[in-house]
Amino acid sequence: MRKYFDGLKFGLLLQLAIGPMCLMVFNTAKNTGFLTSMILVLAIALVDTIYITLANFGVSRILKDKKITKILKIIGGLILIIFGLNIILNSFDINIIPAINLKPNSTNIFIQGLILTLSNPMTIVFWGSILTTKIIEDNLKKHELIFFSIGLVSSTLLFLSTIALFGTILTNFIPDSISKILNIIVGILIIFFGIKLFIKKEETI
Repeated sequence: MRKYFDGLKFGLLLQLAIGPMCLMVFNTAKNTGFLTSMILVLAIALVDTIYITLANFGVSRILKDKKITKILKIIGGLILIIFGLNIILNSFDINIIPAINLKPNSTNIFIQGLILTLSNPMTIVFWGSILTTKIIEDNLKKHELIFFSIGLVSSTLLFLSTIALFGTILTNFIPDSISKILNIIVGILIIFFGIKLFIKKEETI
C-alpha cells in the first residue's frame, strides 16, 4: 500500500500542471453541476487507466516514432481546437458540434470526456517515461508498479473531483454574464493547448 500512496502523492504533484481536461471539468461543473461533471471525471480517469496500462506494456516505445508522433499531434491538436472553439461559440448559442451540444446528460458528457482525453495519445509516452524512471530509481517490482499506477489514477479522480466541487460552488456566486466570460476564457485556453500540441517538439514530449 505504501507504493499506492507514493503514486497518489506523485500524481497529485503532476495534476498541479493545469491542462485542458482540468478546465473542461471546471467548465462542466460550473454549467451543469457536480454530478454531471463527475461523469466527465470518470471518463478522464478511464482513459488515464488505459494509457497507464499501455505504458506499462511498453506501447510508449511505438509512439516515439516521429511519423506516428506527428500524425497523432495533428489529430489531437485539431480536436482540442475544435472543442475550444465550440465552447466559445456556444456562449453565443452557436453550435459547430451539434451531436454533443444536446441537453447535457451522462452519455454525451462521458463521450465528450473520452474524445478529449483520447485526443492526446502522446500521454502514453509521458506515462511511459514516468514509470520507467520510477522503476529504475525505486527498483519497483511488478506488484509495486501496479499499486503505484493505481495511485496515479486515484490522483486524477481526487484532483478533478475537487475541481468539479469548486466549479459547482462557484456557480452559486457568479452572474450569467461572468459565467459566459469564463466559458470564453476556458475555450481560448483549450485552443491554446491544441496549438501548443501542434508546435511541441518531439523531444519534449
